[in-house]
Amino acid sequence: MANIGAFQPLFPEESVLGPLLERAAALVAQCHRLSAHAGQPLARSMAPRLRAMNSYYTNKIEGQHTRPADIERALANLYDADAKQARKQRLAVAHMAAEAELEARVKQMSRQELYAPAFISDIHAALYSRLPEADRVTDGGDEIVVPGAWRIRHLAAGRHVAPAPEEVAGLLTAWAARYAALPGLEQAVVGVACAHHRLLWIHPLRDGNGRAARLHTHLVLHALGLTQGLWSPMRGLARSHADYYARLNNADLPRRHDYDGRGPLSQEELVAFVAYFLDTCLDQARFMADKLDLGSLRDRIADLLAWLGAHPWQMGSEKSVTKPDALEAVHYVAMAGPVDRARFMAMTGLPDRTARRVLASLLDWGLLTAPGPRSPVSFALPLPALRFLFPRLWPEAEADTA
Repeated sequence: MANIGAFQPLFPEESVLGPLLERAAALVAQCHRLSAHAGQPLARSMAPRLRAMNSYYTNKIEGQHTRPADIERALANLYDADAKQARKQRLAVAHMAAEAELEARVKQMSRQELYAPAFISDIHAALYSRLPEADRVTDGGDEIVVPGAWRIRHLAAGRHVAPAPEEVAGLLTAWAARYAALPGLEQAVVGVACAHHRLLWIHPLRDGNGRAARLHTHLVLHALGLTQGLWSPMRGLARSHADYYARLNNADLPRRHDYDGRGPLSQEELVAFVAYFLDTCLDQARFMADKLDLGSLRDRIADLLAWLGAHPWQMGSEKSVTKPDALEAVHYVAMAGPVDRARFMAMTGLPDRTARRVLASLLDWGLLTAPGPRSPVSFALPLPALRFLFPRLWPEAEADTA
Protein backbone atom coordinates (compact mmCIF):
# COMPACT_ATOMS: atom_id res chain seq x y z
CA MET A 1 0.00 0.00 0.00
CA ALA A 2 1.29 3.45 -0.90
CA ASN A 3 2.35 5.77 1.90
CA ILE A 4 0.45 8.85 0.73
CA GLY A 5 1.77 10.87 3.63
CA ALA A 6 5.30 10.60 2.25
CA PHE A 7 4.97 13.53 -0.16
CA GLN A 8 2.94 15.88 2.00
CA PRO A 9 2.31 18.74 1.91
CA LEU A 10 0.75 18.59 -1.53
CA PHE A 11 -0.46 22.19 -1.19
CA PRO A 12 0.73 25.07 1.03
CA GLU A 13 -1.07 25.87 4.25
CA GLU A 14 -3.34 28.91 4.45
CA SER A 15 -0.76 30.81 6.52
CA VAL A 16 1.74 30.89 3.62
CA LEU A 17 -0.66 30.83 0.69
CA GLY A 18 -1.38 34.57 0.34
CA PRO A 19 1.71 35.69 -1.62
CA LEU A 20 1.35 32.73 -3.97
CA LEU A 21 -2.30 33.58 -4.67
CA GLU A 22 -1.23 37.16 -5.45
CA ARG A 23 1.27 35.85 -7.97
CA ALA A 24 -1.37 33.56 -9.47
CA ALA A 25 -3.84 36.46 -9.73
CA ALA A 26 -1.23 38.58 -11.52
CA LEU A 27 -0.62 35.73 -13.96
CA VAL A 28 -4.35 35.27 -14.60
CA ALA A 29 -4.77 39.01 -15.22
CA GLN A 30 -1.83 39.12 -17.64
CA CYS A 31 -3.15 36.08 -19.50
CA HIS A 32 -6.58 37.65 -19.84
CA ARG A 33 -4.97 40.73 -21.40
CA LEU A 34 -2.94 38.53 -23.70
CA SER A 35 -6.07 36.63 -24.76
CA ALA A 36 -7.10 39.64 -26.86
CA HIS A 37 -4.51 38.46 -29.39
CA ALA A 38 -5.69 34.84 -29.45
CA GLY A 39 -7.28 33.77 -32.70
CA GLN A 40 -5.88 36.72 -34.66
CA PRO A 41 -4.18 35.85 -37.97
CA LEU A 42 -0.79 36.90 -36.60
CA ALA A 43 -1.17 34.64 -33.56
CA ARG A 44 -2.26 31.72 -35.76
CA SER A 45 0.79 32.18 -37.95
CA MET A 46 3.00 31.93 -34.87
CA ALA A 47 1.57 28.61 -33.70
CA PRO A 48 3.96 26.30 -35.65
CA ARG A 49 6.99 28.31 -34.50
CA LEU A 50 5.87 28.34 -30.86
CA ARG A 51 5.25 24.60 -30.93
CA ALA A 52 8.73 24.01 -32.35
CA MET A 53 10.15 26.37 -29.72
CA ASN A 54 8.41 24.46 -26.90
CA SER A 55 9.85 21.23 -28.22
CA TYR A 56 13.31 22.72 -28.48
CA TYR A 57 13.28 24.08 -24.93
CA THR A 58 11.84 21.05 -23.14
CA ASN A 59 14.45 18.86 -24.83
CA LYS A 60 17.16 21.41 -24.05
CA ILE A 61 16.35 21.00 -20.35
CA GLU A 62 17.13 17.29 -20.81
CA GLY A 63 20.33 18.07 -22.74
CA GLN A 64 18.91 16.36 -25.84
CA HIS A 65 17.99 19.27 -28.06
CA THR A 66 18.90 19.85 -31.66
CA ARG A 67 19.29 23.14 -33.51
CA PRO A 68 16.11 24.98 -34.57
CA ALA A 69 17.17 24.67 -38.21
CA ASP A 70 17.48 20.89 -37.73
CA ILE A 71 13.92 20.79 -36.38
CA GLU A 72 12.84 22.69 -39.49
CA ARG A 73 14.53 20.14 -41.72
CA ALA A 74 13.00 17.26 -39.80
CA LEU A 75 9.55 18.72 -40.37
CA ALA A 76 10.36 18.46 -44.07
CA ASN A 77 11.39 14.82 -43.47
CA LEU A 78 15.08 15.65 -43.89
CA TYR A 79 17.03 13.90 -41.15
CA ASP A 80 20.71 14.16 -40.30
CA ALA A 81 23.07 11.40 -41.41
CA ASP A 82 24.38 11.22 -37.84
CA ALA A 83 22.20 8.76 -35.93
CA LYS A 84 22.31 10.70 -32.65
CA GLN A 85 21.29 13.94 -34.33
CA ALA A 86 18.52 12.20 -36.27
CA ARG A 87 17.19 10.74 -33.01
CA LYS A 88 17.03 14.24 -31.50
CA GLN A 89 15.22 15.48 -34.59
CA ARG A 90 12.64 12.70 -34.31
CA LEU A 91 12.17 13.47 -30.63
CA ALA A 92 11.54 17.14 -31.42
CA VAL A 93 8.97 16.34 -34.10
CA ALA A 94 7.28 13.78 -31.85
CA HIS A 95 6.92 16.37 -29.07
CA MET A 96 5.36 18.88 -31.47
CA ALA A 97 2.83 16.33 -32.73
CA ALA A 98 1.98 15.15 -29.22
CA GLU A 99 1.49 18.72 -28.01
CA ALA A 100 -0.84 19.54 -30.90
CA GLU A 101 -2.88 16.36 -30.41
CA LEU A 102 -3.24 16.82 -26.67
CA GLU A 103 -4.00 20.55 -26.77
CA ALA A 104 -7.02 19.76 -28.93
CA ARG A 105 -8.07 17.04 -26.52
CA VAL A 106 -7.86 18.96 -23.23
CA LYS A 107 -10.38 21.57 -24.34
CA GLN A 108 -13.15 19.11 -23.51
CA MET A 109 -11.62 17.64 -20.36
CA SER A 110 -12.75 18.19 -16.77
CA ARG A 111 -10.34 19.02 -13.95
CA GLN A 112 -10.65 15.43 -12.75
CA GLU A 113 -9.70 14.12 -16.19
CA LEU A 114 -6.73 16.51 -16.45
CA TYR A 115 -5.26 15.08 -13.27
CA ALA A 116 -6.28 11.47 -13.79
CA PRO A 117 -3.28 9.11 -13.71
CA ALA A 118 -4.47 7.73 -17.04
CA PHE A 119 -3.88 11.14 -18.61
CA ILE A 120 -0.24 11.16 -17.48
CA SER A 121 0.10 7.76 -19.11
CA ASP A 122 -1.57 9.10 -22.26
CA ILE A 123 0.82 12.07 -22.42
CA HIS A 124 3.83 9.78 -22.22
CA ALA A 125 2.31 7.46 -24.82
CA ALA A 126 1.47 10.35 -27.18
CA LEU A 127 5.15 11.30 -27.17
CA TYR A 128 6.98 7.96 -27.07
CA SER A 129 4.65 6.00 -29.33
CA ARG A 130 5.70 8.35 -32.14
CA LEU A 131 9.31 7.21 -31.81
CA PRO A 132 10.76 4.03 -33.32
CA GLU A 133 11.82 1.43 -30.79
CA ALA A 134 15.48 2.18 -31.40
CA ASP A 135 14.89 5.74 -30.14
CA ARG A 136 13.18 4.53 -26.96
CA VAL A 137 16.24 2.92 -25.42
CA THR A 138 17.16 4.23 -21.96
CA ASP A 139 20.39 6.18 -21.50
CA GLY A 140 22.09 3.06 -20.20
CA GLY A 141 21.01 1.21 -23.34
CA ASP A 142 19.69 -1.68 -21.26
CA GLU A 143 15.94 -1.22 -21.51
CA ILE A 144 13.23 -0.27 -24.00
CA VAL A 145 10.85 2.44 -22.77
CA VAL A 146 7.24 1.29 -23.15
CA PRO A 147 4.98 4.24 -24.06
CA GLY A 148 2.59 5.08 -21.23
CA ALA A 149 3.76 2.30 -18.90
CA TRP A 150 4.50 2.90 -15.22
CA ARG A 151 7.97 1.92 -14.10
CA ILE A 152 8.53 -1.49 -12.60
CA ARG A 153 11.93 -0.91 -11.01
CA HIS A 154 13.50 1.27 -8.34
CA LEU A 155 14.97 4.57 -9.60
CA ALA A 156 16.82 7.61 -8.33
CA ALA A 157 16.48 11.06 -9.88
CA GLY A 158 19.51 13.07 -8.85
CA ARG A 159 19.59 13.04 -5.04
CA HIS A 160 15.97 11.92 -4.81
CA VAL A 161 15.27 8.20 -4.41
CA ALA A 162 11.87 7.70 -6.01
CA PRO A 163 9.23 5.69 -4.16
CA ALA A 164 9.02 1.97 -4.82
CA PRO A 165 7.28 1.02 -8.07
CA GLU A 166 4.44 -0.72 -6.24
CA GLU A 167 3.58 2.63 -4.62
CA VAL A 168 3.26 4.56 -7.87
CA ALA A 169 -0.42 3.84 -8.56
CA GLY A 170 -1.57 4.78 -5.05
CA LEU A 171 0.54 7.93 -4.95
CA LEU A 172 -0.79 9.07 -8.34
CA THR A 173 -4.36 8.53 -7.15
CA ALA A 174 -3.73 10.73 -4.08
CA TRP A 175 -1.93 13.30 -6.27
CA ALA A 176 -4.87 13.46 -8.67
CA ALA A 177 -7.50 13.76 -5.95
CA ARG A 178 -5.76 16.70 -4.27
CA TYR A 179 -5.17 18.88 -7.31
CA ALA A 180 -8.41 18.15 -9.13
CA ALA A 181 -10.39 19.35 -6.11
CA LEU A 182 -8.80 22.79 -5.67
CA PRO A 183 -11.42 25.59 -5.76
CA GLY A 184 -11.08 28.80 -7.76
CA LEU A 185 -8.76 29.72 -10.59
CA GLU A 186 -5.97 31.21 -8.46
CA GLN A 187 -5.74 28.11 -6.25
CA ALA A 188 -5.84 25.94 -9.37
CA VAL A 189 -2.87 27.87 -10.79
CA VAL A 190 -0.89 27.42 -7.57
CA GLY A 191 -1.87 23.76 -7.74
CA VAL A 192 -0.42 23.42 -11.24
CA ALA A 193 3.00 24.36 -9.89
CA CYS A 194 2.71 22.11 -6.83
CA ALA A 195 1.51 19.21 -8.98
CA HIS A 196 4.50 19.63 -11.29
CA HIS A 197 6.97 18.99 -8.50
CA ARG A 198 5.01 16.27 -6.78
CA LEU A 199 4.56 14.37 -10.05
CA LEU A 200 8.32 14.44 -10.56
CA TRP A 201 8.75 13.33 -6.94
CA ILE A 202 6.65 10.23 -7.68
CA HIS A 203 8.69 9.71 -10.87
CA PRO A 204 6.12 7.26 -12.23
CA LEU A 205 7.74 6.47 -15.59
CA ARG A 206 10.87 4.56 -16.56
CA ASP A 207 12.09 7.48 -18.67
CA GLY A 208 10.69 10.78 -19.91
CA ASN A 209 9.30 11.95 -16.55
CA GLY A 210 10.53 15.52 -17.05
CA ARG A 211 9.11 15.83 -20.55
CA ALA A 212 5.79 14.29 -19.53
CA ALA A 213 5.51 16.51 -16.44
CA ARG A 214 6.28 19.70 -18.36
CA LEU A 215 3.86 18.77 -21.11
CA HIS A 216 1.19 18.01 -18.51
CA THR A 217 1.77 21.40 -16.87
CA HIS A 218 1.58 23.12 -20.26
CA LEU A 219 -1.67 21.31 -21.05
CA VAL A 220 -3.36 22.12 -17.74
CA LEU A 221 -2.49 25.81 -18.14
CA HIS A 222 -3.89 25.60 -21.67
CA ALA A 223 -7.09 23.92 -20.45
CA LEU A 224 -7.50 26.64 -17.82
CA GLY A 225 -7.58 29.16 -20.67
CA LEU A 226 -4.32 30.84 -19.71
CA THR A 227 -1.84 30.16 -22.51
CA GLN A 228 -4.14 30.63 -25.54
CA GLY A 229 -1.42 28.88 -27.53
CA LEU A 230 0.74 32.01 -27.18
CA TRP A 231 3.18 31.09 -24.42
CA SER A 232 4.42 28.13 -22.43
CA PRO A 233 6.42 27.72 -19.22
CA MET A 234 8.87 25.53 -21.16
CA ARG A 235 10.75 28.51 -22.59
CA GLY A 236 11.16 30.16 -19.21
CA LEU A 237 12.11 26.94 -17.42
CA ALA A 238 14.78 26.20 -20.01
CA ARG A 239 16.19 29.71 -19.94
CA SER A 240 16.58 29.43 -16.15
CA HIS A 241 17.25 25.70 -16.09
CA ALA A 242 19.85 25.89 -13.31
CA ASP A 243 17.28 27.55 -11.02
CA TYR A 244 14.62 25.12 -12.23
CA TYR A 245 16.68 22.09 -11.24
CA ALA A 246 17.79 23.70 -7.98
CA ARG A 247 14.22 24.55 -6.95
CA LEU A 248 12.99 21.09 -7.90
CA ASN A 249 15.77 19.44 -5.90
CA ASN A 250 15.23 21.69 -2.88
CA ALA A 251 11.52 20.87 -2.83
CA ASP A 252 12.55 17.23 -2.26
CA LEU A 253 14.15 18.18 1.05
CA PRO A 254 12.68 17.05 4.37
CA ARG A 255 10.87 19.34 6.79
CA ARG A 256 13.42 21.45 8.68
CA HIS A 257 11.67 22.72 11.81
CA ASP A 258 8.32 23.16 13.57
CA TYR A 259 7.30 26.05 11.32
CA ASP A 260 8.11 24.26 8.06
CA GLY A 261 4.69 22.75 7.47
CA ARG A 262 3.22 19.55 8.86
CA GLY A 263 4.31 16.93 6.33
CA PRO A 264 7.63 15.12 5.96
CA LEU A 265 8.73 17.37 3.07
CA SER A 266 9.71 21.02 3.42
CA GLN A 267 6.80 23.39 2.93
CA GLU A 268 9.20 26.33 2.69
CA GLU A 269 10.94 24.76 -0.30
CA LEU A 270 7.64 23.84 -1.97
CA VAL A 271 6.55 27.47 -1.59
CA ALA A 272 9.88 28.64 -3.02
CA PHE A 273 9.46 26.37 -6.03
CA VAL A 274 5.88 27.56 -6.63
CA ALA A 275 6.96 31.22 -6.37
CA TYR A 276 9.76 30.62 -8.86
CA PHE A 277 7.43 28.77 -11.20
CA LEU A 278 4.69 31.42 -11.13
CA ASP A 279 7.22 34.23 -11.60
CA THR A 280 8.61 32.36 -14.61
CA CYS A 281 5.13 31.96 -16.11
CA LEU A 282 4.29 35.63 -15.53
CA ASP A 283 7.55 36.66 -17.17
CA GLN A 284 6.75 34.54 -20.23
CA ALA A 285 3.20 35.90 -20.55
CA ARG A 286 4.46 39.48 -20.27
CA PHE A 287 7.24 38.80 -22.75
CA MET A 288 4.79 37.47 -25.32
CA ALA A 289 2.46 40.43 -24.80
CA ASP A 290 5.40 42.69 -25.65
CA LYS A 291 6.22 40.61 -28.74
CA LEU A 292 2.62 40.92 -29.95
CA ASP A 293 2.66 44.71 -29.74
CA LEU A 294 0.94 45.46 -33.01
CA GLY A 295 1.90 49.13 -32.93
CA SER A 296 5.42 48.35 -34.15
CA LEU A 297 4.59 45.38 -36.38
CA ARG A 298 4.34 47.48 -39.51
CA ASP A 299 7.86 48.84 -39.02
CA ARG A 300 9.21 45.34 -38.36
CA ILE A 301 7.65 44.07 -41.60
CA ALA A 302 9.17 47.03 -43.44
CA ASP A 303 12.62 46.12 -42.11
CA LEU A 304 12.16 42.53 -43.25
CA LEU A 305 11.04 43.54 -46.75
CA ALA A 306 14.01 45.87 -47.05
CA TRP A 307 16.37 43.05 -46.07
CA LEU A 308 14.73 40.66 -48.55
CA GLY A 309 15.04 43.26 -51.28
CA ALA A 310 18.74 43.67 -50.55
CA HIS A 311 19.36 39.90 -50.47
CA PRO A 312 17.69 38.35 -53.54
CA TRP A 313 17.77 34.59 -53.94
CA GLN A 314 17.49 32.26 -56.89
CA MET A 315 14.01 31.10 -57.90
CA GLY A 316 14.41 28.70 -60.77
CA SER A 317 15.86 30.67 -63.65
CA GLU A 318 15.07 34.07 -62.10
CA LYS A 319 16.04 36.06 -59.05
CA SER A 320 13.51 36.98 -56.40
CA VAL A 321 11.91 40.42 -56.45
CA THR A 322 10.81 42.08 -53.20
CA LYS A 323 9.62 45.67 -53.06
CA PRO A 324 8.80 47.98 -50.13
CA ASP A 325 5.54 48.67 -52.00
CA ALA A 326 4.29 45.30 -50.68
CA LEU A 327 4.33 46.57 -47.09
CA GLU A 328 0.65 47.54 -46.86
CA ALA A 329 -0.48 44.29 -48.45
CA VAL A 330 1.68 42.09 -46.19
CA HIS A 331 0.67 44.06 -43.10
CA TYR A 332 -2.99 43.70 -44.05
CA VAL A 333 -2.70 39.92 -44.45
CA ALA A 334 -0.92 39.67 -41.09
CA MET A 335 -3.66 41.64 -39.35
CA ALA A 336 -6.81 40.65 -41.23
CA GLY A 337 -6.17 37.19 -42.59
CA PRO A 338 -6.18 35.55 -46.04
CA VAL A 339 -6.82 37.61 -49.17
CA ASP A 340 -7.25 36.73 -52.83
CA ARG A 341 -4.11 36.94 -54.88
CA ALA A 342 -5.54 39.55 -57.23
CA ARG A 343 -6.43 41.77 -54.29
CA PHE A 344 -3.01 41.33 -52.73
CA MET A 345 -1.31 42.36 -55.98
CA ALA A 346 -3.61 45.35 -56.37
CA MET A 347 -2.79 46.50 -52.85
CA THR A 348 0.90 46.75 -53.76
CA GLY A 349 0.18 49.35 -56.43
CA LEU A 350 2.85 47.75 -58.61
CA PRO A 351 2.54 46.91 -62.31
CA ASP A 352 0.90 43.52 -62.79
CA ARG A 353 4.04 41.62 -63.83
CA THR A 354 6.11 43.05 -60.99
CA ALA A 355 3.33 42.43 -58.47
CA ARG A 356 3.18 38.79 -59.58
CA ARG A 357 6.91 38.37 -59.11
CA VAL A 358 6.77 39.98 -55.67
CA LEU A 359 3.91 37.69 -54.66
CA ALA A 360 5.75 34.64 -56.00
CA SER A 361 8.91 35.68 -54.13
CA LEU A 362 7.10 36.11 -50.80
CA LEU A 363 5.45 32.72 -51.24
CA ASP A 364 8.76 31.12 -52.12
CA TRP A 365 10.52 32.62 -49.09
CA GLY A 366 7.64 31.60 -46.84
CA LEU A 367 6.36 34.94 -45.56
CA LEU A 368 3.12 34.11 -47.34
CA THR A 369 1.56 30.69 -47.72
CA ALA A 370 -1.31 29.14 -49.65
CA PRO A 371 -2.73 25.61 -49.85
CA GLY A 372 -2.96 25.68 -53.64
CA PRO A 373 -1.63 27.60 -56.67
CA ARG A 374 -4.76 29.74 -56.92
CA SER A 375 -5.78 29.83 -53.26
CA PRO A 376 -5.90 33.01 -51.19
CA VAL A 377 -2.63 33.86 -49.47
CA SER A 378 -2.11 33.91 -45.70
CA PHE A 379 0.61 35.35 -43.50
CA ALA A 380 3.25 32.87 -42.37
CA LEU A 381 6.30 32.98 -40.15
CA PRO A 382 9.35 31.22 -41.59
CA LEU A 383 12.23 30.65 -39.20
CA PRO A 384 14.46 33.39 -40.73
CA ALA A 385 11.69 35.97 -40.18
CA LEU A 386 11.81 35.66 -36.40
CA ARG A 387 14.80 37.96 -35.90
CA PHE A 388 12.98 40.74 -37.75
CA LEU A 389 9.39 40.30 -36.62
CA PHE A 390 9.82 38.84 -33.11
CA PRO A 391 13.39 39.56 -32.01
CA ARG A 392 14.68 37.65 -28.98
CA LEU A 393 11.66 35.34 -28.99
CA TRP A 394 13.83 32.35 -29.88
CA PRO A 395 17.47 33.53 -29.82
CA GLU A 396 18.86 30.16 -30.84
CA ALA A 397 16.75 30.25 -34.01
CA GLU A 398 17.98 33.75 -34.78
CA ALA A 399 21.56 32.53 -34.48
CA ASP A 400 20.75 29.66 -36.86
CA THR A 401 19.42 32.01 -39.55
CA ALA A 402 21.60 35.10 -39.14
